Amino acid sequence: MTKKANLGYREGIVSIIVNLFLFLLKYYAGVASFSLALVADAWHTLSDSLTSLMVILGIKLSSRKPDKEHPFGHGRWEQISALIIAMVLVLVGIEFVKDAFHKLTLHETATFGWLAYAVTLASIFSKEALAQYAFYIARQTGNAAVKADGWHHRSDALSSILVLVGLLLNPYFWWIDSVLGILVSCMLFYAAYGILMEAVNKILGEQPSEDLIARVGEIVKIEMGETAYPHHFHIHDYGDHKEFTFHVKVLGTQTVYEAHNKATGVEKKIKSELQLEATIHIEPLNV
Repeated sequence: MTKKANLGYREGIVSIIVNLFLFLLKYYAGVASFSLALVADAWHTLSDSLTSLMVILGIKLSSRKPDKEHPFGHGRWEQISALIIAMVLVLVGIEFVKDAFHKLTLHETATFGWLAYAVTLASIFSKEALAQYAFYIARQTGNAAVKADGWHHRSDALSSILVLVGLLLNPYFWWIDSVLGILVSCMLFYAAYGILMEAVNKILGEQPSEDLIARVGEIVKIEMGETAYPHHFHIHDYGDHKEFTFHVKVLGTQTVYEAHNKATGVEKKIKSELQLEATIHIEPLNV
């Protein structure tokens, strides 16, 4: 198993253990307090455990080696896992919105004790710590599913802050618990949207950054000369394996053999310096 896979597994296992413990604490405190927001926050935490399982499954599937049917490997399972995480967040959020409106209709309120305060504070610090850990692993590995898991942890920490506000304001506003339940759901929807867009962009193919285009332009000028003009850049992300394609316009007086040799030099340099598998399409200038 690669270092990237090991780090992802570690993040997923730590997340599952912490989240299951927090779920039990939050759920007990929420039921004891008749608090929709706290129970919703508990299920939000449990959904973190489910998404962490998806992270582990995604890493397992994406780490499989290329085969005849999948010559670029299975790395896009990372994006598929991120999409599943986003859908889980949306479904959980919808359920909380429905429960919140039902509670508002019945004019139900919550009764909080010291346990609710203690559990909510513990959740805020624990979930932000898990978020920072997941973001650290994502930076080390570039794993989209681990990053999505980190945002799920962050959204849970923020939702716990909202719950804490509700605990403090509940004596003055009977409806605050239900309203905060809706706000927690909105945070889930926002997190899901961000995760969804990032995963979809990687699956569809991304426009390379300006810095990458500039660096490739420098390499092309060095290897192919000042009269070579790169354009039409695309990146296709397969997890550990990234395909980078672009066109280069060159003087039409060059032979196919000459242009091919120069393009091969560019591809090798891009692979060694930028860790991208480049494919170049040669075009004659002024065509």
